[in-house]
Amino acid sequence: MKSSKKELRLKYKKLRQNLSDIEIEDKSLAIANSLLKLPIWEKTYFHVFLPIEEQREVDTELILHLLSGKDKETIISKTDFETRKMTHFLLTDNTKIKKNEYNIPEPVDGIEVPSKKIEVVFVPLLAFDQRGHRVGYGKGFYDRFLSECLPETVKIGLSFFESEEEISDVFEGDVTLDYCVTPEKNYSF
Repeated sequence: MKSSKKELRLKYKKLRQNLSDIEIEDKSLAIANSLLKLPIWEKTYFHVFLPIEEQREVDTELILHLLSGKDKETIISKTDFETRKMTHFLLTDNTKIKKNEYNIPEPVDGIEVPSKKIEVVFVPLLAFDQRGHRVGYGKGFYDRFLSECLPETVKIGLSFFESEEEISDVFEGDVTLDYCVTPEKNYSF
């Protein structure tokens, strides 16, 4: 069945709001464990989103621990809502994190990393389909960011829920995922 991005946004925002804190914790742990099965661990530069708790996003703290334990370079972003661009910073022990006006935790400043250097991106999303298309919040931040990355950059969606059959209103500018990891399974596109 085909669904529009608008329909999927409403459906999955509601489904996420209904998850308990324990469910979010358990599902986030299952996702982090599943990531270990992907062929990405020889890479060095990993981009991770910090979750907007109010939106009940996948908790990426466990992924941060995995990356740290494997001695990877972890990169987080700061968003500019006027230009709709993201700036990327190396996450270090000295990085100060502060929530912006949209409750997105962001680095205050730090060592900037160009998009072209990032090898793996963990992508937040509300929904995805069986062809690797995703539905985000509709502002286009990630599509813009992912189009600045090299073509071989591995794009991995993280989702609490399984795939939809097809998103009906996909645009040319939409960047598709290489993988999507849910608590139940790993999808490869």
